[in-house]
Amino acid sequence: MKLWDKDISTEERILAFTTGKDPLYDLQLAPYDVLGSMAHTIMLCEVGLIEKEEARSLVGELKKLYEEARQGKLILEPGVEDIHSQVELILTERLGNLGKKIHTGRSRNDQVMVDIKLFLREEVREMAGLVFELGKILLERAEAHREVFLPGYTHMQVAMPSSFGLWFGAYAEALSDDLTFLQGIHQVVNQNPLGSAAGFGSSFPVDRELTTRLLSFEHMHISSVNAQLNRGKTEWFVASGMAGIASTMARLAMDAVLFLGQNFNFIALPPELTTGSSIMPHKKNPDVLELVRAKCNRLIQLPSEISAVTGNLISGYHRDFQILKEILHPALNDLKDCAAMMQYIMKRIEVNTKIIHDDSYQYIYSVEEVNKKVMAGVPFRDAYREVADEIDKGRYRSGRDHSYTHLGSIGNPGLPEIGTKLEKAYEGFRFVNTSDVALSLGNYYEKR
Repeated sequence: MKLWDKDISTEERILAFTTGKDPLYDLQLAPYDVLGSMAHTIMLCEVGLIEKEEARSLVGELKKLYEEARQGKLILEPGVEDIHSQVELILTERLGNLGKKIHTGRSRNDQVMVDIKLFLREEVREMAGLVFELGKILLERAEAHREVFLPGYTHMQVAMPSSFGLWFGAYAEALSDDLTFLQGIHQVVNQNPLGSAAGFGSSFPVDRELTTRLLSFEHMHISSVNAQLNRGKTEWFVASGMAGIASTMARLAMDAVLFLGQNFNFIALPPELTTGSSIMPHKKNPDVLELVRAKCNRLIQLPSEISAVTGNLISGYHRDFQILKEILHPALNDLKDCAAMMQYIMKRIEVNTKIIHDDSYQYIYSVEEVNKKVMAGVPFRDAYREVADEIDKGRYRSGRDHSYTHLGSIGNPGLPEIGTKLEKAYEGFRFVNTSDVALSLGNYYEKR
């Protein structure tokens, strides 16, 4: 079945190519397609385009379809082009000609767009929750090891003293920044395109404000043209937020891989979280972190991959957009898998508490020696040269004490402040629970 069928015999080879992998990803959109249809049906009734009893019957069947879709029981039958066609076909089979009325006042363009918006709104909610939990785990580890020092590096050279409180806390704060960035993306996603039809509105008196409320969208894409312009852009926005999170996790994974190396020996993983070698019996490889790093590095390129598909398109709908599902949907699963895995790994990392006593790190307190001379009245540049001369001539002898007290330093890593920042970043979202939306729509006529 094709919604556009006008007895045109399109070749099967063409249909197979243009359909591509859509059936796979359409099933992920199925529950959201049903929700959009429920809101659209209620709106058609409220503006007088269908009768109340007709709307009640349609919503009743759609409510059943939503549960089937949520449980994975709604499938695309052979010969059915997409999930939109499948839902309309089922309604027509169950309700006769009434099922054919559901497409009044809309196009597949705004129909698929509202599906994508609802789907990505839920995906962002899940993603943000995973990132928030990872941030909390990192803060817990930071607090537990805030007094354990390790060398900081610049240019991959030993630089100044750092600590696990500073290191774990830094990544927790980075994730809070990622969440803040994702908030703005969520606001763009959480806009209603329904009623824009093919991108130019409808001559029917559709009530777009009503469907916005019914689907719990925060705002509406006002211009019908902009609603369609947002196809591709919505995916790009989400991809950009994912790339930011992936960048943070990739660097955390890379740090951990480096710190696990025998030349560093800063941290260790329980043996059961590592893999072995087929020839070297001593090996305990951090494959899990290497794969997180690789997957996240690939995710960093996600916005560019989407731009490569949409970059030269004019306004309006194009079939090119179909490819975005193949790019974005698997990537969403990869990011969520990586975030969940990093939660698991970060909880179990074991910290070396005696790193700083190694002679390899004797110079990390050189700045402290300079600062002591400055406090004694020596101009900074002269103090710097004196300490450099001591190092060059082998006369440098450093203690292991420090005077770091400012916020964000080893003496005061600011973990409570980072915790507050993380909480605010997560609480700044105006999340919508899809189950609540479904319940409200399904029960719309129960008390009417």
